[in-house]
Amino acid sequence: MTSELAFVISQVPVEETYPLRAKVLRNGGPPEAARLVGDDLPGVATYAARDVEGAVVGCVGLFPEPCPDLPDHPGEGWRIRGMATDDGLRGQGVGAQVLKAALDHVAAHGGGLVWCNARTTAARFYARHGFQEIGERWDDPEIGPHVRMWREVESG
Repeated sequence: MTSELAFVISQVPVEETYPLRAKVLRNGGPPEAARLVGDDLPGVATYAARDVEGAVVGCVGLFPEPCPDLPDHPGEGWRIRGMATDDGLRGQGVGAQVLKAALDHVAAHGGGLVWCNARTTAARFYARHGFQEIGERWDDPEIGPHVRMWREVESG
């Protein structure tokens, strides 16, 4: 018998995502290790998926920021940062739903270019959601190999 994973997506204060971000993106470090420069700036939006017990099992941060590889692109630039899904729930739609919430946010705010510095292990996930690679891959000495990816979002 298969049970369907139940979770709810909502916009949340960024601090609520720090424990998951630290666990997944900072090798299990303390929650404060997951704080990103700019997390508290105006215009930044953070979305989380919560399970039936209220635990944050997925998250994404969305920052108004132009893409350095496409500086002349018309419209607003939005950068995805701090996207994480609980290890035991990958492949069950949590990441897809928090990403959808972020893309819906961009559409509701006039659309534009959405981009991220994706870990190479996540590049296929982003590609399945319409993102394409731009530029050369590189290795971040603290968190591993990355590639920049982007996609267009229409105004909604």
